[in-house]
Amino acid sequence: MSDSSPVTVWVFLGEDAQWPSGVFRTQERAESWIKAGKLTGMLTEYPLDTGVYDWAIEHGHFQPRAAHQQTSSFVGRFTAAQQEHFHYIDGNPD
Repeated sequence: MSDSSPVTVWVFLGEDAQWPSGVFRTQERAESWIKAGKLTGMLTEYPLDTGVYDWAIEHGHFQPRAAHQQTSSFVGRFTAAQQEHFHYIDGNPD
């Protein structure tokens, strides 16, 4: 039996939002929701079952070079520009 679960999800963060307002299995579902709501913000693809920090290291996008880059505070705020992401204004791609 194969696992049909997605290996990534798409997360929408509205403009000036502190927390995500939607998590989707596909980019298409997310974009449909964004368009219907005429939303402004950013849609980002996230790996499942791993943190972005670990994902970035594993894929060669980041290598910690200083002690502070291995602290829990740094890891907890980490994002990678290499993550697929799109910006929207009033529901339309920017």
